[in-house]
Amino acid sequence: MSSDPRLVSGAIALASAVVLGMALISQYVFGLEPCQLCLWQRWPYVATIALGILGVLFAGMPPVRQVCVALAGAVFLVGAGIAGFHAGVEYGWWEGLPGCSVPAIEKGMTVEEVKKLLASRTNVVPCDEPAWTFLGLSMAGYNVLASLALAAATIWALATRRA
Repeated sequence: MSSDPRLVSGAIALASAVVLGMALISQYVFGLEPCQLCLWQRWPYVATIALGILGVLFAGMPPVRQVCVALAGAVFLVGAGIAGFHAGVEYGWWEGLPGCSVPAIEKGMTVEEVKKLLASRTNVVPCDEPAWTFLGLSMAGYNVLASLALAAATIWALATRRA
């Protein structure tokens, strides 16, 4: 058992805040605009920050704390699924969602239809074009790895009774 029952829950909240912070820094400092799936990938980290904080607050109640850690592990797996789906879209393994692409101008469209299409376009960031890659992996790819590592760490903490 860990000496401090708040350790695992605090680590979950801190690690989640770091990953979410990195996404926000990439957006607001480095100008990497997120697509719809990028934004969806942030929500599991918001949830795991909350679960980690709850685990810290209920450190004196092991069953509640352990449920918070278990739920965080499950949420990390959901996050890995979202990130994996996004990575698959980026690598062309499958189609993205309708809100993830810019409407195309198709052959045979009238001038009025093209004007209407262009007027309706907002700053849609396509989900199938990685904004950044390093060593062949996009941010979504790294998020898959981070989410799986965090899920494994929470499962390990539960299995070894450290949570």
